[in-house]
Amino acid sequence: MTIRNPGLAPAVMLIAVAAAGMASAQEFPSKPIRLLVPFPPGGAGDTLARTVAQPLTRALGQSVVVENRVGANTVISTEIVFRAPADGYTIALMATSFTVNPAAYAKLPYDTAKDFTGVTRLASNPLIICTHPSLPVKTVKELVALARARPAELTWAVSSIIGGGRIAGELFRERAKIDMTNVPYGGGAPAAIAVMGGHTSMLVGNVLDCSPYVASGRMRPIAVTSLTRTPTLPEVPTIAESGYPGFEVTNWFGTVVRAGTPRPVVDRLSAEIGKALRLPDVTETLGRLGLTPTPLTPEAFDQFLRAETESNGKIIRALKIRLE
Repeated sequence: MTIRNPGLAPAVMLIAVAAAGMASAQEFPSKPIRLLVPFPPGGAGDTLARTVAQPLTRALGQSVVVENRVGANTVISTEIVFRAPADGYTIALMATSFTVNPAAYAKLPYDTAKDFTGVTRLASNPLIICTHPSLPVKTVKELVALARARPAELTWAVSSIIGGGRIAGELFRERAKIDMTNVPYGGGAPAAIAVMGGHTSMLVGNVLDCSPYVASGRMRPIAVTSLTRTPTLPEVPTIAESGYPGFEVTNWFGTVVRAGTPRPVVDRLSAEIGKALRLPDVTETLGRLGLTPTPLTPEAFDQFLRAETESNGKIIRALKIRLE
């Protein structure tokens, strides 16, 4: 097409781009979609992805194939999305680590802020502080008093050096003005075993991981990190209602795609995932995992990611954690 009026060129180009985006959305999807999961099979993140993938497959008319790509604190999975075309056919399930990695790693193969677009947050779950039954505390107030009386003596386990449990524990330590020694383990199960074996005084971990041991009396629950109590352990108070108003730290799961993915495609993925999260069987499955559906629009999720990256970055830099 020949454009004789140069002033019309930008407008014509914008119209062409918009038309292309509308066409791609109408055609999307025309082939299977990859949903990359940076967590091992069988865990909460993997189960969440597979639970949502089934109704999403029906809604989109194309298979949504879950692939577990584990390693480097979710960096491996994220890089695969970064190197994929910006067309919506490669999606990554992300969690708190997505917003921690920019500050924790000296160098990443991508720019978290610029190279990805949020699709939606899927679900969130609170964390819980549990102690060994022999520790002479039953409340947050008693825990804080003991920690102040024995500075740096109490130890607390987490599943990862830079995971959600570490973030929550450090924020609580800062708010309560106490000094405790952190001990990271290679997963939720080893951290729980450390507490039950008396190797650490307490842990900050997922409610789902701890609830069986709470029920058997092998762990004592102190408080959860959400603003409201969890249905999994409704008798356990929140940190917020235990003397620290407004305290809230939750683990979350969300989905991102490569930046530049046509907005109509992003919007459709977000809408269909939101519909899937409202299905009774999906809600029931997530409830058993201790997860609450918390979908957001792409715009709201992008804002959420920016805020999380900023706040988590401050914590990681203050701790002087640096990974290669």
